[in-house]
Amino acid sequence: MDRRKFIKNAGLATGAAAATTLAAPAIAQERVEMVMVSTWPRDFPGLGTGAQRLAQNLSDMSDGRIQVEYFAAGERVGAFDSFDEVASGNAQAYHAADYYWKGKHLGWGYFTAVPFGLTYDEINAWIHFGGGQELWDELAGEFGLKCLAAGNTGVQMGGWFNKEINSPDDLKGLKMRIPGLGGDVMAKLGASPVSLPGGQIYENLVSGAIDATEWVGPWNDSFMKFYEAAKYYYYPGMHEPGSMLAFGMNASWWGGLSKTDQALINAAASQENDLMMAEYNAKSGAALKDLVENQGVQLREFNDDVYDAFFEASEEVFETVRDHSELAHRIDDSFRAARTDLGAWSKLTIQSYIAQRNRVLGV
Repeated sequence: MDRRKFIKNAGLATGAAAATTLAAPAIAQERVEMVMVSTWPRDFPGLGTGAQRLAQNLSDMSDGRIQVEYFAAGERVGAFDSFDEVASGNAQAYHAADYYWKGKHLGWGYFTAVPFGLTYDEINAWIHFGGGQELWDELAGEFGLKCLAAGNTGVQMGGWFNKEINSPDDLKGLKMRIPGLGGDVMAKLGASPVSLPGGQIYENLVSGAIDATEWVGPWNDSFMKFYEAAKYYYYPGMHEPGSMLAFGMNASWWGGLSKTDQALINAAASQENDLMMAEYNAKSGAALKDLVENQGVQLREFNDDVYDAFFEASEEVFETVRDHSELAHRIDDSFRAARTDLGAWSKLTIQSYIAQRNRVLGV
């Protein structure tokens, strides 16, 4: 046999064998099964459909190797039972707003949204490059969890009220559905905050069990038909300027995954973080126009007196957080530093540009 031909054929055979050897681990990777619970109703626009999209994308991105069995709120456990279901290992993951867990530790509030907090752009910067993820990991680790950003609803509306809010005194005695530290701010001003999962808000508002509610914004709020029970729709929401949603996983389960699977899950969560915000921005304007023009909703802006009262009360709430624990103190320190630095940059760039653009466009 020709020597050169022999060497060429031998090389091809060796390459084929090497390719087979390299491909074997990928073929042999084990199937990963995940039970995922959420705090959202099934097929609820944005929040619910975003969680369902995340579950589907995890399967699609792994070519079906990661199998996700998804349960909406109430289908496996109640909305607010999702935390314990995952921390205990009965399920592997949840999709939720982590401020729902502030009763377990006040630090959880900072990883959804806090009064006078960070916008979508700013919270992403803090989480990924300002030490936020490391603090989130430390907090979540105390409860056997690992959390990733997996959605955002942006600056929320201030809420639905059955009367006008012209001064801080108008908040006194008001029963309002508002969770997180925003609820604590309302309590400082004499309101009675109530924490309810989304699926229970409408019935409580219609029945008069609550006088007011915040939820998200026009797209979601119109779907919930809050306009049937309250006509005054206030903006902007001081309580949730950039509400980050969490993909929380059982830490032991997460730690047992391969680096490849961890990277894949991280990528899917990041993708949903971007997609959800884009969807809210795309659909909220048209929904607000319909609420005002077709449903008789009266749009109102909180005046400066009310907003100043919100801020003063929020500072009192933050002091309570700082006194809670050493970790809560460090979380608040980091948040405040990010708010100052990022806020100064946003004022110089995004805010200035939008103000000038809207001025010349007459918006």
